[in-house]
Amino acid sequence: MLQEKLKAHHIILASASPRRQQFFRELDLDFEIRLKPVEEEYPSALKDVEITNFLAQLKAAAFEGELNTNDILITSDTIVWHEGKALEKPVDPAQALEMIKALGGKTHEVITSVCFKTPEKTRTVHAITRVTFSELKEEEIKYYIEKFRPFDKAGAYGIQEWIGLIGVEHIEGSYFNVVGLPTHLVYRTLLEIAE
Repeated sequence: MLQEKLKAHHIILASASPRRQQFFRELDLDFEIRLKPVEEEYPSALKDVEITNFLAQLKAAAFEGELNTNDILITSDTIVWHEGKALEKPVDPAQALEMIKALGGKTHEVITSVCFKTPEKTRTVHAITRVTFSELKEEEIKYYIEKFRPFDKAGAYGIQEWIGLIGVEHIEGSYFNVVGLPTHLVYRTLLEIAE
């Protein structure tokens, strides 16, 4: 259905994330993957959704002047926001352990911003999901890190993986947002752009 409405448009997904690419396939979209290296740095004064909005827009800005009339470029960024801090991707097992330990027995927010850019305009939407973990034992966290190596994931965990199966007690908001993309917002926004 969406594909039919978008037939006059060319969708470009600027994401190397296999999860986001899979979501686009599951939404039954024809799309091209186009990647550009972007230094993902943001002003330290920014917090929660300001960070993801800034980074999603920064990734889109890298394509300025390169889009054709019918192109819709889509970029996104996800962070885990916990106790006033952004937890991004861990650099090593020690940092991953520290991050997951901090999430145990508490509620954090997973925030994703998605930026839609055409030659004429830029639009950014976001979703926030609250995730509550039960208390986690250190041996469980170490097992997870060793087996799943979650170094490409904000907050050092994938909800769809073992740690999510054993640790997530409660979720408020979009599950798919926690996996990496608020698919309902992508669908709705593309429908609006297509009209």
